Amino acid sequence: MDISYGLLKPGERIDELQRNNYRIIQDTEKFCFGMDAVLLSGFTKVLLDESVLDLGTGTGIIPILLEAKTPGKRFCGLEIQKGSADMARRSVILNELEDKIDIVDGDIKEASLLFGMASFDVVTCNPPYMNHSHGIINPDSGKAIARHEILCTLEDVIRETARVLRPNGRFYMVHRPFRLVDIINTCSMYKLEAKRMRFVYPYIDKEPNMVLMECVKGGGRNLIVEAPLIVYKEPGVYTDEILEIYGY
Repeated sequence: MDISYGLLKPGERIDELQRNNYRIIQDTEKFCFGMDAVLLSGFTKVLLDESVLDLGTGTGIIPILLEAKTPGKRFCGLEIQKGSADMARRSVILNELEDKIDIVDGDIKEASLLFGMASFDVVTCNPPYMNHSHGIINPDSGKAIARHEILCTLEDVIRETARVLRPNGRFYMVHRPFRLVDIINTCSMYKLEAKRMRFVYPYIDKEPNMVLMECVKGGGRNLIVEAPLIVYKEPGVYTDEILEIYGY
C-alpha cells in the first residue's frame, strides 16, 4: 500500500527529491523549498555518525536531503511555524525516516535551551535573508517569516548556533552576498570563524545572488574561497554541476 495514503491535507502535493526515492509534502499556497536549500545540502559536509541540527527547517527539506546524501547518524529540524513542522513530520513518515530524523516545534532563539549546549556536530540554516531595511514584506505571514527577519535575526541564528555546536563543530549557511559583512563579523563575534565560502551565480556573466558559508567553532582565520558555482548554461538549462547536486 502507498504509505502516502492519509498523509496529505487539502491543497498539498507530493514532490520527488531525486535521492533514495525520497519525497516531500508541500503546499503551493505556502512556502515551498527553493534551490538555495538544495545547494546548501550539497555544500554541507556531514561525517560518519555525526549529528545535525537544521535551524528553521520549514518542511524538512534539508534534513531529508542530508540523510540521503551523507553518513550522518542523527538529523533534527527545528521549526517555529506549526503548520510547516507538521508537514515536515509527515514527510519524515512518508519516507520512513522516523528513526533518523526528528522534527521539533520551537523557536530558533531558544535552540540552546531546547537541545542543550554543545549538543550537535553540525548546524545548518537557510535563514530569512531580508532585514527590515530590505524588500517588501509578503502579506502572507508564512512566506514573510521565511523571507524576512520577523521572528529571528541573523544574530539570533549565529548566537544559538555557537551555543549548540560542539568544539570544532561546523556551521553551514546559505545567504545573500549583500549580507556578507554582517555574516562574517557576527560569526567572528561568537567564535565561529569562516573557513570556506562559495558564491553562486545565475549565469557566468552575472553577479552572484547567493553565498554558501562554512564556519568552524573555535577555528583559525584561514578562509578558502571556492570556485564559482554557475546555475545556468543558458536560460532554462542547468549546468552539469547543478544537475549533479540535484541528483539528475
